[in-house]
Amino acid sequence: MLSRTTKDTVLLSVVCLLASITSVFAECTREGLLAATNSYVASFSAGKSDNLKLASSNFTYQNNKAADIRRGVLSQSHPIGLNTSTADTVACASYTMIISFSSGSNSKPYVTATQIRHSVDGDTSIIASIDIIAATTGSLFFNAQKTLGYIQKENWGVIDTVANRPSRELLKKVGDAYLDMWTDAKAADSIPWGTDCERVEGSQYTRPCGGQLPRGGSSKRNGNRRYVIDEVMGSVDVLCSFDALGNMPDSHEIRVEDGKVKYVHTIYGNLKASCTGNKTDTSCSSSMLKE
Repeated sequence: MLSRTTKDTVLLSVVCLLASITSVFAECTREGLLAATNSYVASFSAGKSDNLKLASSNFTYQNNKAADIRRGVLSQSHPIGLNTSTADTVACASYTMIISFSSGSNSKPYVTATQIRHSVDGDTSIIASIDIIAATTGSLFFNAQKTLGYIQKENWGVIDTVANRPSRELLKKVGDAYLDMWTDAKAADSIPWGTDCERVEGSQYTRPCGGQLPRGGSSKRNGNRRYVIDEVMGSVDVLCSFDALGNMPDSHEIRVEDGKVKYVHTIYGNLKASCTGNKTDTSCSSSMLKE
């Protein structure tokens, strides 16, 4: 009989496989993907998943572990302060960030990163998987109010001119290079940093992004990468296991404007689950996060 950890690993591998599919779906439209994110945001706000049309084989994850959708973060109502979404018509997937606050039956604020994937035929009305990284009180650098204050000032408008949009290949390359900085000493220099790049890491703000970057040091590659790439918004989101820091659930969203990195958003799942009490793994040192 498989252990819970083994089951989580196997199921997460299935989601990673879904995330690797790059065929263009004839029926997968931007409008359909964003309509699904609107339904998800409404469910998140109400604390009810009944209005979500889930595939019979739906996989739901919270912080890289298989989760019961009726008992996870979607089981509580959340007053939402901000939500943003991007759409990947190639992978038939979307990414949604939500910042919410405590009220009533919900005693905790949250900052969540969610990737939603749809059925293989491109029908965006059917949800094949919901993959959530949820940060809350006790998570690394967590302060929902401060995060909201930084992000609501950003400009995430559509890049109207097609010629000015970064390619899918560039966005994936930037996302991978960012996560590779902890294991590859040359990765940081391969990223096209903008001079006015802004990073919000939990609730920590850095401008510009390109100074004091990691340059290797860990032998553990950040793995289980799942991508949502939106050329129209110039963005890539990568959910992963931040193994360089001790298998921590993680989301990195990056926006590229005029070929340069403009914004970086980092959301960490609960650090306690990964590193608290771990005195033997040097990758759990907070110095590994210094960028």
